[in-house]
Amino acid sequence: MPTQSKKASSNGKSTATPKPTSTPSKRTSTPSSSERAREVVERAVDLPVGAVLEVSDRVADLVGPFTDRAAAGKQLKSYRTRVTRSVKRTERRGATARRKASTEARKTRSRIEREARNRRRTVETTLKRNRSEVEQRVRSVGEQLAALR
Repeated sequence: MPTQSKKASSNGKSTATPKPTSTPSKRTSTPSSSERAREVVERAVDLPVGAVLEVSDRVADLVGPFTDRAAAGKQLKSYRTRVTRSVKRTERRGATARRKASTEARKTRSRIEREARNRRRTVETTLKRNRSEVEQRVRSVGEQLAALR
């Protein structure tokens, strides 16, 4: 779109003449509806075609190592090694977790047993003391009653 400038120049005079610009005409700068429709249709076709090509490349990459018997054996050995390593790593993690859980369970059991023994001892001591006090008070009350008779 041509632009007209009515700015003041550096010497203070204004120019009303349009400056020539190198911008394309209005028709080429904004696409028409038919051009837009063509672009939409092209994109609609390009997307699935590109997806098919991408899948084709990935399948070729997967199948590639198995086209030759020696390469296939090498690839399978590589897979077997990786799986074996992964299984061993998982087994070690499981064993470590089991040992930690067992240790934690033993510690918890010991702590609970120790707390139970301490509470039992405290209760037994308190019972003995209270029983002794009650027996002593019963005797003193009995003696007082005997003295009153």
